[in-house]
Amino acid sequence: MKELILLRGLPGSGKSTLARVLAGEDHPVLSVDDYFTDPNGNYHFESDKNHLAYQQCEQKCADEMRKGTTKIFVPNTFTIAWEIEPYLKMAAEYDYRVHVVTVENYHGNFNIHDITQEQLQKMAEKYKVKLFADSIS
Repeated sequence: MKELILLRGLPGSGKSTLARVLAGEDHPVLSVDDYFTDPNGNYHFESDKNHLAYQQCEQKCADEMRKGTTKIFVPNTFTIAWEIEPYLKMAAEYDYRVHVVTVENYHGNFNIHDITQEQLQKMAEKYKVKLFADSIS
């Protein structure tokens, strides 16, 4: 079975770190952050290009699915349901089982994106967890 693992959580929660740990050297880790990261690993966010970053991440995921990659990890915030929808559609199209993992910040790290505590709080208020197959609670 082919697997798509979506890691969601607030910025700074450790999504990317956990994805890299789980993926090891064998599986791709695709993130919106990749768009803003230069070859030296420096992160430079540009809000006016965020939509391009989402498009690139979705495209790379679709490319991996077309190749039949057995496990794909995507660590993005996914705080709003519509952010997950393209991945669910792709998974259905390419016959991938989807796992959605919520990553919580128990380690106390801060985000590298210069997102304020106020902005994080607003993101958290929009965050919904789907506990049952037929409802969101």
